[in-house]
Amino acid sequence: MTLRHYIASAFIIAIPASVSAETRWAMNDSGGITWNVGTATVPHNDHIEMSGKTVSTVLRYGVDSNGSFVLNKSLVWPMLRTIPNNTHASLMRRYDWNPLDAVTINGRSLSGEKVKEISLKETLKVTSDFDQGYYGKYEVIRNYFPSTELPALIETYDIVNKGDRILKVEIGDSHMISSTDPSTGVTGSYTITGAIDSPGYYSIQPGDTISFSASISAVREGENAISVNALSEKEKRSRLVDSWMNTLVLETPDQVIDRMFAFSKIRACESIYDTKGGPMHGPGGESYYAAIWANDQAEYINPYFPFTGYDYGNASALNSFRHFARFMNNEMKPIPSSIVAEGLDIWNGVGDRGDAAMIAHGASRYALAHGDVNEARELWTLIEWCLDYCKGKLNKDGVVESDTDELENRFESGDANLCTSSLYYDALISASYLARDLGIKDWKKYQSEARKLRENIEKYFGKNMGGFETYAYYEGNDRLRAWICIPLAMGIDDRASQTLDALFSPRLWTENGLLTEEGDKTFWDRATLYALRGAYTVGETKRATDFLHDYSLTRLLGDHVPYAIEAWPEGSQRHLSAESGLYGRIITEGLFGIRPTGLRSFSLTPHLPAGWDHMNLRHIRAFGSDFDIEILRMNGDKIRVNVINGSNTRKYTINNGKSISIRL
Repeated sequence: MTLRHYIASAFIIAIPASVSAETRWAMNDSGGITWNVGTATVPHNDHIEMSGKTVSTVLRYGVDSNGSFVLNKSLVWPMLRTIPNNTHASLMRRYDWNPLDAVTINGRSLSGEKVKEISLKETLKVTSDFDQGYYGKYEVIRNYFPSTELPALIETYDIVNKGDRILKVEIGDSHMISSTDPSTGVTGSYTITGAIDSPGYYSIQPGDTISFSASISAVREGENAISVNALSEKEKRSRLVDSWMNTLVLETPDQVIDRMFAFSKIRACESIYDTKGGPMHGPGGESYYAAIWANDQAEYINPYFPFTGYDYGNASALNSFRHFARFMNNEMKPIPSSIVAEGLDIWNGVGDRGDAAMIAHGASRYALAHGDVNEARELWTLIEWCLDYCKGKLNKDGVVESDTDELENRFESGDANLCTSSLYYDALISASYLARDLGIKDWKKYQSEARKLRENIEKYFGKNMGGFETYAYYEGNDRLRAWICIPLAMGIDDRASQTLDALFSPRLWTENGLLTEEGDKTFWDRATLYALRGAYTVGETKRATDFLHDYSLTRLLGDHVPYAIEAWPEGSQRHLSAESGLYGRIITEGLFGIRPTGLRSFSLTPHLPAGWDHMNLRHIRAFGSDFDIEILRMNGDKIRVNVINGSNTRKYTINNGKSISIRL
């Protein structure tokens, strides 16, 4: 499965994803996706991360060449801290423990498995046939999922008698108990338990089913083992996932984009941990938990949470900004890049990455979109400090200096980089809107500073790069870089056309999206996600939609599913959580062009793609409201815009791609 060139993909929008020969998975009727396993498609292996408030799991799963299911379970307990108590100090273990090894049917262990299908939504669900001839014919249905609240991975098993004789089933009382070395734990030893809930012997009549469950959990020494009600936990997980999928609902003629958007909300919202420092959204990836970053949290995902209506997400956003605010200082020393160990420590190992610009951008957009005046007043102190810090870092050419950028010296970023100055520009614009609504008299000064900064960005970074009138990422940069997309996402369109040509040229665009730098092999999804949002923001709707469809097809239905990923080769394409927030912002800020302009107001710039007769975004929970936006194609370039807020519907007729101001 590859991302095809946009010209070749232009005809695809009208073709149902389920008939694409290039996909392994297909969308199912329950809102999930399913891999219908056949002999031609195995062996195949993949991995997915799933999270709850006190546990995360990476399931490395697949089907071997014999058709049997294979699984390795990686467990992470973010609040069971290890020594040294740093960024990566979550208790982690990997297990091949399989409760089915303790099961016999008609006196024999399970063998001869043929996996029929694997599905993903709120659980990883595996359906397999077993045919042991005289000894029984049966189906086994497995589900794997994290508890929403408890520090446990839960597994449910259904055994269905598909034969014409009774099955005699024995489920062994299998336990796995392990105590960790107390010298390696912040609070001493931890106890990890794997247990089956219903050992015993059973008879299954033809056509009937028996069910049992298992779990792997961990607690501190001296604490009681976790008691799990698997059915209740599965219902909680299902209700939570459905609540995410049933708010901020995208409706377009492109079912692939709709379903990818729905799935992105799962990964964006589930990865929030109940730490002693309050709710902390964590990237995950078996590395980053019980901690926050100025890029992943403040910049990428916090501005998105108000749109989802997820209260715990908004709480985590506010909590993260409060943590960053602890480090404001009169000496104007940089705020740490990351606050780790449940808020007890920091990481600033590469110095100033432009973190103040990231925080100012994210905090101002979050405050506007959430629409809570008391929160906004609280956050204004942090926003103002970060803006003052950036202003104090302007060089003689009027752009912001920093030690590095969010790639942390993986690639050169010079003394001043395009990303930091672009984020500062957007933060100034947002701050002006917020200051105005808060009654701050000199709010216009931020708009004046933004205009001057935009001029300086053009003078300092604007350059012909290999025939493209685009940007040098830093002074002395002589290779195209993926982050030239950042000005576009921030509404700077001075070099939009040539920058898009450069981004979507073979020098940067590959089957996996954008290379970080031309001539290299590294790619980070975050750059591709920013580029797609930026393309919509500056009105390049056709190219943005073609590439978005292909990207979504690959990530949702290809060989590594179902979320946006971090990077390659670093991290083995982990499902880091904040990247799914960036995917969501392609839709809210890019396709629909929602730009907060006040605590109850926004500008709306819809980009209805050619070939689409409509696009709707329902149950948008931002700006203190719950409202819908409907976009309908009319004659020519005209579109009808309906903004539905309760019983009040406002209707507008505008040219596609033009802006209107909305106050709720």
